[in-house]
Amino acid sequence: MTPRFNRFCPVALCFLCCFFSTYALAQPSADTDPERLSRTTAFTPNLMPSLSVVPTTEAIIVDGDLTDRGWLQAARAGNFSENFPDNLAEPPIGIEARMTYDDKHLYIAYVIEDDPAEIRANLSDRDQIWRDDYVGIILDTNGDGQQTYFIAANPLGVQGDTRSLNGNEDSNFNLIYSSEGRITETGYQVEFAIPFRSLRFPQQDVQTWRGTFWITHPRDSRNRYSWAAIDDENACFACQLGAFTGIRGVQSGSNLEVMPALVGAQAATLASRDVPGAGLNGQRFEAEPSLAVKYGITSSLTADVTVNPDFSQIEADADQIDVNSPFALAFDEQRPFFQEGANLFDTFLETVYTRAINDPSLAAKLTGRFGQTDVGYIGARDLTSPVLLPFEESSRLIEGGASFSNIVRARHSFGENSYLGAMVTDRRMDRGGGGTTVGIDGLKRLSNNYLIGGQYVFSTTSEINDPTLTDGLGLDDLRFGDGYTGALDGETFGGHALVIGAEREARIWNTEVSYEQISPSFRADLGFIGQNNARRLNAEQAFVLFPKTAFVDRLIPFVEGQSEWNFDGVQKQAWLAAGINTQLKRQTEVLLLYVRSQQQFAGLDFNGMQFVRINVNSNFSNPVQLGFNVRTGDGLFLDPDAPEVGQRNDVSIWGTVRPTSRLSIQPRFNFQRLEDRGTGEAFFSGYIARARVNYQFTRRLFVRTVVQYNDFAERLEIDPLVTYKINPFSAFYVGSTHDYLNLPRTGFDADDLQTRFFASERQIFFKFQYLFRM
Repeated sequence: MTPRFNRFCPVALCFLCCFFSTYALAQPSADTDPERLSRTTAFTPNLMPSLSVVPTTEAIIVDGDLTDRGWLQAARAGNFSENFPDNLAEPPIGIEARMTYDDKHLYIAYVIEDDPAEIRANLSDRDQIWRDDYVGIILDTNGDGQQTYFIAANPLGVQGDTRSLNGNEDSNFNLIYSSEGRITETGYQVEFAIPFRSLRFPQQDVQTWRGTFWITHPRDSRNRYSWAAIDDENACFACQLGAFTGIRGVQSGSNLEVMPALVGAQAATLASRDVPGAGLNGQRFEAEPSLAVKYGITSSLTADVTVNPDFSQIEADADQIDVNSPFALAFDEQRPFFQEGANLFDTFLETVYTRAINDPSLAAKLTGRFGQTDVGYIGARDLTSPVLLPFEESSRLIEGGASFSNIVRARHSFGENSYLGAMVTDRRMDRGGGGTTVGIDGLKRLSNNYLIGGQYVFSTTSEINDPTLTDGLGLDDLRFGDGYTGALDGETFGGHALVIGAEREARIWNTEVSYEQISPSFRADLGFIGQNNARRLNAEQAFVLFPKTAFVDRLIPFVEGQSEWNFDGVQKQAWLAAGINTQLKRQTEVLLLYVRSQQQFAGLDFNGMQFVRINVNSNFSNPVQLGFNVRTGDGLFLDPDAPEVGQRNDVSIWGTVRPTSRLSIQPRFNFQRLEDRGTGEAFFSGYIARARVNYQFTRRLFVRTVVQYNDFAERLEIDPLVTYKINPFSAFYVGSTHDYLNLPRTGFDADDLQTRFFASERQIFFKFQYLFRM
């Protein structure tokens, strides 16, 4: 790393940060922008409005038809304001929301006046509506600005829901409710019936909830409208919500839910790789029952227990290109038991990664809220526990056998979007050893625009004493910390991790500065910390421009940088990036980025590396959405024995094509190549192609097929599946997985060596689960 670039990186970053800050402060604020005021002068948005809700004495049938007499008594909300692309402006469409209730349900309806020919509405699976038109309600049932539900549906009644905790949105959250919609001659209308037992709220006679009605209207822009005015200049979203008053005599869910399931499968594997034409050896068909029980101990405390759970995934993880990565890869959690309430366990440092609980035979979870304090517990008996070994320039992932895992979490909320939390994780391995982390974290909103946050975690690790588990992984000569060995030889050590940061969020000027350090001997057995022995300083600046043209919604020029060094003071890398994010009409976003960097790897310095990237993503029409990413420039071949800078070219293409509202085709193609600049010879080159085809017969019944080819592994996968889904928790699946490998075959001539695809694995399975609410 040259001294010149060492000086250049922080000086240039500080100069650009000061420039953006000065320029931003010199601009008129959103409240004094003449063009903005000229549009909003004749329109007065609802600032923290209040809606008094009265009960209905007539029946309401949720069918998308609002002629039921029960709606005559409903409270009505209007005067919606635009949140994007214009701020606090009058929407170009007509919007009315209605709300009423009885002793069991909260009823909500929307009447939207819009051109029916322009409405985007597709018949799809649940939670696949986010590119359609949709309406929803944001509900803060505790009224403290900490946790909100978002309950939505598109014009055909297809559902989508999320839950947020201190602004951290959990898209995997699922709620049971009814919804129906229909497109009319003047727009569309949607009805909801939300059972009170599906919500959690204080046990008191009269409820006062905060929230807003929310509309997304994707046309030239992805317009957003809200009943309670949401000003982009105020980064505290929860501070601006309205109020729903007058709901009385209702009870939150303190109920028993039982979900039995039956899973059956028949697997087959390749009999011999040497003679692939011999076919597959099939195993006997096996079926196993499982049981999950959820009990609402109180309206604020819920216990979940699952026995002999089936934690297999209905859809396999998409392959990732890891041919040039010395670090283990993380995958998204797709198992519902761990998805629900997962945002409570999210922290700045990933000390909880639930996929570290790989194959549990028994699992339990406890979540609740006492006043302003959220608590959570996860415990499991895991039969095949992965062990992640992080080091300075690489990580290893091995299988460590059976274990017991426990996670305890508490988070106390105060003010608006502020909290203080603590968490303890512990795993004990059957063959000896284990790991514990203890940490505190917090976030404090200083004002509408400024916040600070951080986390400190201490870890203790007792290694498994079995060096054979790390044989062949190249760890025998590796040392870390105070001379500890890389092999699993029973050593005991401790470490720490720290992250602190400050951020400014606003309509025009945004900035963030953070510092992170992970000591050489820090490990998080139930988390995903893939690298240690690192200190990092990050800074970002962004300035938002609103050109008000017929083609551009906004321009966001930005600059960001990072400097990283280890605990010995050796600088490992530094990079500086400058770019512009352009949000165009037709819901098209274009990112242009230039990066200059330097890195030390395997004791060698690589200076002056640079690359450019362009990313385009467009939701320009309902039938077709497309995107691509191109990166070209320097790339470092991370071979610890012979690292080298070469020419790297990456191309990714993705999209969604809808020939009809029921059929969707989602192709994706990822290509990477790194070659020697002198010879043109590839260090590596390959691609992964994947397509997901889905046909929706009804809102409940659909069939999908995933086809994926991994050129690096020369492996083809074909996974068909039929699903009948009554609600998020009651469903029937039947499907299969088919893997094919490109293997050599020997002909009659010993010199005639050919290759072809042979079936290597096959599984046929079904899964049936049904939720009983008592």
